[in-house]
Amino acid sequence: MTLTRSMARFTAGLAGAALLSASLSAQARELSVSTVLPDAFPWGQAAEKWAELVEERSDGELTMRVYPNSQLVSGDQTREFSAMRSGLIDAAVGSTINWSPQVPELNLFSLPFFIPDEAAVDAVTGGKAGEMVFEAIESRGVMPLAWGENGFRQVSNSRGPISEPGDLEGLKIRVVGSPLFQDTFSALDADPTQMSWADAKPALTTGAVDGQENPLSVFDVARIDQVGQEHLTLWNYMNDPLIFAVNQQVWQSLSEEHRTLLRETAVEAGEWEIAMTREEESDRLAAIRERGVTVTELTDAQYQAFVDATRAVYDEWAPRIGEDLVEAAQTAIDAR
Repeated sequence: MTLTRSMARFTAGLAGAALLSASLSAQARELSVSTVLPDAFPWGQAAEKWAELVEERSDGELTMRVYPNSQLVSGDQTREFSAMRSGLIDAAVGSTINWSPQVPELNLFSLPFFIPDEAAVDAVTGGKAGEMVFEAIESRGVMPLAWGENGFRQVSNSRGPISEPGDLEGLKIRVVGSPLFQDTFSALDADPTQMSWADAKPALTTGAVDGQENPLSVFDVARIDQVGQEHLTLWNYMNDPLIFAVNQQVWQSLSEEHRTLLRETAVEAGEWEIAMTREEESDRLAAIRERGVTVTELTDAQYQAFVDATRAVYDEWAPRIGEDLVEAAQTAIDAR
């Protein structure tokens, strides 16, 4: 009798342990995270850092699997926001440029020669304008959590130095799928050619396009100088903040504890990535120069010539973005 009761208790214990294990497994949740660039670049490292922090601090109850190279949208980076909004993607560390077709307010950061330096970026993202941008994203079914940074975009080409607007005349420049980019380079008499990043490097290799524009981190890591891009101009014509975000339905399905965890880790990963990206700029530029690239740095007068040449683009796009938002950003920039 005693043996029978002992066996019964043992069996019940095993059943209880199995139920507990099943319960814990059921509680564990994995979120898909989309990003355009892999972890060789700061952008991809930001997503990996977020995933690492979440898994570590949730004790494995919540995990994030990073899918780089826009693979969840078949390489079409401009579809990332729509896919996240519809629930095909749980979360993303995305570009304001790539999401701007669905969130026009994000074109704020692509206004040509509007945000001049890092202090201005921080003033915009950390103030009223940044709050307005996040409200615009949330109103479209996605919960924004934190800022990251892809950096200021510089222009390169295979033909010669660019130091004034006339130097761009007739150059075929690869641009992302944003009408604002088309308008900006058209205003400079260039020939903007839209294509995905996956197609850009082969086009540069064959000479199908003469140049491109990207942050120094992309130019450096992707070794764009190896595909004929021997001339680089530092003109800071626009900045591309990154945004950590989650599908709204996914967000609402999470516990308050997990929401707090996702937001805090996103902020921490973003701050870490921004600091790293900025700290590496000087070393990247030195490495690019050492590889034989001719680097042109604009004087104030040369910079102003580009501002003047693209003023009509600013005037056309500011109302589309929202006059109140542009004004809030300008106020923050002026007060920095």
